[in-house]
Amino acid sequence: METVFRSCCCLAAVILTASSVHAEDQPSGLYAQSVKPLLTAKCVRCHGPDKQQSGLRLDTARGAIAGGDSGPAVIPKKSADSLLLHAVTATNGASKMPPEGPPLSEAEIRLLRDWIDAGALAPVDEVIAESQPTRSDHWSFQPVRPIPPPTVKNGTWPQTGIDAFILSRLEAEGVTPSRDAERTTLLRRVHLDLLGLPPSPELVDEFLADTAPDAYDRLIDRLLASPHFGERWGRDWLDAARYADSNGYTRDMPRTIWKYRDWVIDAINANQPFDEFTVEQIAGDLLPEPTLAQRVATGFHRNTLINEEGGTDPEQFRVEAVVDRVNTTGAVYLGLTVGCAQCHNHKYDPISQRDYYQLFAFYNTTAFNAGNPALPIIDVPTAEQIRGGEPQRKQQIRDEIAKLESELKAQTDAIQAAQDAWELTLTMDDKKALPFNVKNAVDLPLRDRSDIHKRDLAAFFRGTKTAREQFPLLDQIAGLKQSEPQFPTTMVVEENAEPRESYLMLRGDFLRRGATVTANVPAVLPPLPANEANRTRLDLAKWLVSPDQPLTPRVYVNRVWQRYFGRGLVETENDFGTQGDRPTHPELLDGLAAEFVRTGWDVKRLHRLIVTSAVYRQSSDQRPDVVELDPVNKLLARQNRLRLDAEFIRDAALSASGLLTTEFGGPPVTPPQPDGVFEFTQDKKPWTTATDRQRYRRGLYTLLLRSSLYPSMSVFDFPDPNVACTRRTRSNTPLQSLTLANDQTFVEFARGLADRILQIEGDDSTRLRAAVKFCLSREPASLELSRLSAFLHEQRTAFTRNADAAKELATETAVNPAETAAWVAVSRVLLNLDEFITRE
Repeated sequence: METVFRSCCCLAAVILTASSVHAEDQPSGLYAQSVKPLLTAKCVRCHGPDKQQSGLRLDTARGAIAGGDSGPAVIPKKSADSLLLHAVTATNGASKMPPEGPPLSEAEIRLLRDWIDAGALAPVDEVIAESQPTRSDHWSFQPVRPIPPPTVKNGTWPQTGIDAFILSRLEAEGVTPSRDAERTTLLRRVHLDLLGLPPSPELVDEFLADTAPDAYDRLIDRLLASPHFGERWGRDWLDAARYADSNGYTRDMPRTIWKYRDWVIDAINANQPFDEFTVEQIAGDLLPEPTLAQRVATGFHRNTLINEEGGTDPEQFRVEAVVDRVNTTGAVYLGLTVGCAQCHNHKYDPISQRDYYQLFAFYNTTAFNAGNPALPIIDVPTAEQIRGGEPQRKQQIRDEIAKLESELKAQTDAIQAAQDAWELTLTMDDKKALPFNVKNAVDLPLRDRSDIHKRDLAAFFRGTKTAREQFPLLDQIAGLKQSEPQFPTTMVVEENAEPRESYLMLRGDFLRRGATVTANVPAVLPPLPANEANRTRLDLAKWLVSPDQPLTPRVYVNRVWQRYFGRGLVETENDFGTQGDRPTHPELLDGLAAEFVRTGWDVKRLHRLIVTSAVYRQSSDQRPDVVELDPVNKLLARQNRLRLDAEFIRDAALSASGLLTTEFGGPPVTPPQPDGVFEFTQDKKPWTTATDRQRYRRGLYTLLLRSSLYPSMSVFDFPDPNVACTRRTRSNTPLQSLTLANDQTFVEFARGLADRILQIEGDDSTRLRAAVKFCLSREPASLELSRLSAFLHEQRTAFTRNADAAKELATETAVNPAETAAWVAVSRVLLNLDEFITRE
């Protein structure tokens, strides 16, 4: 049994005897005269009003009976079951208490035992000292303070309030800011940062020709209004939401939740205030008369994994999903390593294990179906389908189906017998033709089949022609299902029909119940409204974005800043706790956070404020004069060069090649990928390579399977979607260059770029200039043009001599394969440049 103590005071033993006081005669007097002095001397230092190790107070009888994280320390009249006795006698698996110094004497133990067995009585007027509230002087737990920009010497450089904070620090260090970036560089930078796409050559020409003072501001307004903005910044949020199109674990079966992905994109494009954006994702289903979109938004917390392996305990993995929701909330909104308190009090931050399970209680109320963990699922009909009354028609059909299925229950045994007989007739070829999830079920012995296997197999059999002929009701049901209007579906969060009790899990083990807990927020942070009973996820959601909650606004603006400069004002963007880094510019962080809240959590306004600042517009050229002082550019005396994220490298290549399909939303797509991707997965997944324009969709829409990530994106550090990712890593490996040169998709993009170049009228120089502009948004330098010309000539000669190689590389419709292949070779070089995959 888990001990109720983690530590206790180390004091000299108090020598008491029970001989002069008899529990049966003076039970409350026994407590006041002997028991309380003993507990005060031995235990109160760690279990009193100032400190409650493991949530336990032993300075009062009431506290001992209430107990701590492991449950009641004292059970009146049952000393043998009382954890206090187990601790002082080091029995029932409890560690010896006190941990240091002499143990309690036999007389002292007998004193405690007698008092408990007599009813653990104490004076009714026992004074209870007020417990000290949890406090912390750590900077991130302090209120956000609106701070005006400081006065600076160089008053002409700042463009926004941001710049004054940066410049003030630079001036203090004797450093001047960098010059402004070249206009073409700035255009490509802001286009990639806001849309995840390079600017078109036409836009480059238009911007360079616009010499009006507000040209850049008007450009920013246009980019913020583009629907591609939601795609680019939606991708960041989907990282944090651990979005994927499959369930995870070794089976990693597909799931349908892309409607949540589209909701994120739409909400960001609509500039939904971040507080509303948060509330709808955490608890949209609990809002008064929630809309369909608000229910779809709760998919944020349905991105948890689902284990469909045989022999699993459904309750274990329900708990795992709730744990993931708690940890994700802590990382995404609070910027704290909340998960460290799952098994014990946080080692460094003022977050107790009780705090953890009080957060857990908010999510412990969500619905879970052990037979089908994908539930709850809702239909998401289009506006046209709703206007046409199709949801009502579908409900009518489902009512008829429910009536027939009720009648069918009488034939359950007969259907199962027919299914068993059908299985025995299956040949190896028959099994190969089955859907992969059904084949997996059939291949397993009966004892190893999970409820999900049985469900999949039964559903398939009931749809077969044997079954439907033998059981006419099945045929009627199948016919009705075929006539149902078809809607997209998505996984959502709903409350469970029956409330669940929440309790502290000893050592994080869901089978070992500690004290019962109710939903609440960490004690070190501002409290929820007082006297509020039956707290729900909606209360938690509103608290996360309440004006006096100091972490959420700081964490969010820091994360946005990180994307524009490669590093947050707090570099440890997922740890604002005591082990994380302090902010490099604390006044700027608080100023941005306060302004974010003051302006109604206006996300696009925050973006605009950053990209119009002078610090953002600086050149990213290396500064030899400040390398020694600031080697990693924390002072921001220049911009930072950043390699593009995995999807945006693909998108940039599609854009340069002219192949990009700018279609928004919809089901995930399956562009070409190398053979053998699923060889190391338990279940071979279907991957029908798109042959139409769907193969050229943005990387955001690629089918994302947790166990087998899309290879060319994985090479460029696509994050593990099993957990919330708040910052992507950036590696630099030879495999990345090989992918850009040789991956079949990038070869296809190079062919598209070659076709685009060959459509341009003019000589080699004209075409090469256009090619560079397609890829790098600028004109080539004379040396670059010379080297590209030489390479083109070399490739043209080589492919003229080797017709087979030319035909293999050129497009099928090429009139002159050698010429086309030469330009494909040039295109592969341009798509493989460091500058192409880098945002300057």
